[in-house]
Amino acid sequence: MSWIHEVPYEQADEKLKPIYDRLIAQRGKISNILKVHSLNPKALEDHLSLYMGIMFGPSGLKRAERETIAVVVSRADNCDYCVNHHRESLARYLKDENQLDALCADYTQADLSPRLRAICDYAHKLTTAPGQQCEADIDTLRQAGLTDDEILDATLITAYFNFVNRIALGLGAAFSSEEMTGYKDVPDAG
Repeated sequence: MSWIHEVPYEQADEKLKPIYDRLIAQRGKISNILKVHSLNPKALEDHLSLYMGIMFGPSGLKRAERETIAVVVSRADNCDYCVNHHRESLARYLKDENQLDALCADYTQADLSPRLRAICDYAHKLTTAPGQQCEADIDTLRQAGLTDDEILDATLITAYFNFVNRIALGLGAAFSSEEMTGYKDVPDAG
């Protein structure tokens, strides 16, 4: 639940119910961050299209890298909802609990590859000091082995999570251990 009215599945109309049904088929259930869009099914549909494209679509970024960006950005934004939600997803790829805990608390304390460290540094800076970004930040990513396509994807994911964190924080999207777990994973398209 959130601080605004959300349409429950049982009350979904002909615009919202097919979206809810698709979410249940794809992911096993409907997350609270998506339920908060229920008063505006078109925005929910557009949000889902963007999310599925950047998080599961073709990319040189591995799923673990994408989920790590989600966690790093969400921690920088103090969005516990998204940190916890994407911690659950990241745990599918990162089996080391200590590493997972470090990433979720303070990525600078995690033992990261140079590539992943560069991605995290970039996402963190773009989140906390976007006006200070410069071409040298892109050069650092290239030196870490990222292609321009991957840099674009990292930027899109960073921007997306800044967007969705503000929805969660602005509308009070609630989370519980039950809401955070039990999602089906979507196969990586890239």
